Amino acid sequence: MKSFLHLAILTQIILLGAGCSKNSTGSFQGYIEGEYVYVASPLAGALTHLGVARGDSVKSGQLLFELERQSEAAALAQAEKNLAQAQAQLDDLTKGRRPTEIASLEAQLAQAEANLKLSASQLARREKLDGSDVVSKEEMDQARALNAASQAQVNQLTADLATAKLGGRDDAIRAAQSAVEAQRAARDKARWAFDQKQQFAPASAQVHDTLYRNGELVAAGSPVVALLPPENLKVRFFAPQEKLAQIKTGGTVTVKPDGAAHPFTATVNYIATQAEYTPPVIYSRETRAELVFMIEAKFSPADAAELRPGQPVDVEWK
Repeated sequence: MKSFLHLAILTQIILLGAGCSKNSTGSFQGYIEGEYVYVASPLAGALTHLGVARGDSVKSGQLLFELERQSEAAALAQAEKNLAQAQAQLDDLTKGRRPTEIASLEAQLAQAEANLKLSASQLARREKLDGSDVVSKEEMDQARALNAASQAQVNQLTADLATAKLGGRDDAIRAAQSAVEAQRAARDKARWAFDQKQQFAPASAQVHDTLYRNGELVAAGSPVVALLPPENLKVRFFAPQEKLAQIKTGGTVTVKPDGAAHPFTATVNYIATQAEYTPPVIYSRETRAELVFMIEAKFSPADAAELRPGQPVDVEWK
């Protein structure tokens, strides 16, 4: 469709300008063309807010449209809660038991150490009397057993307290960390889907067209707004091969639209690498056999604001 439009515009220019042929001043006829930016959402949904209208000027980052996103908002809220839960479980494993539980273990350890001190002193007194008739062998065995039991209890509570301060095992902590990363990825995906239901202008531009109305269902990837940034406006013209050496990329040309108050300057940014024949609507035998090269030149943003796609122009190179 675009190629047909270009050919139709070029045909009108040719008919109006006597065949798009060169003249003695090095002037050629061409037309203004725009490369449009079609803004779409990768997700489907009903159009709930269209923030621009045809012909508006928009700034970079300005809201263009919004699709229905209640389901995406609910999914994002659920993903954030899942992430918070996974993070809490990881924190619980890494910081050990609660302070009150650690305080209880410390109190039990202090009591066990006191018992150990008492049993040790009792054993020491009996050992001094060992071999006399005052202390029997049975009493000595009981004192030694009580001291050993007290020592074992102290060792056990010391180990329990150290374990309580360490938190979870390494493998349990690694598993919890993996769960947090998975939930964070799910949250990021949900947030991306939520954000994609709003689309903003990628650059300052003019709104060429709006393709949907509020309430209509928009398919995934279907453009809603067509933009024309000033830097995407260009002039296209064709030059014969014998004049090609005079035009260089980076050079400037003068563009004169019909009825314009002043000419415009454009910078050549593209010269076709292959030649093509002049369109068949040119009936002159001489011009029909000539090869031409397509050339494109871009305008400054200030000049582009005064031009419109489809305008026929005269192009001269300096």
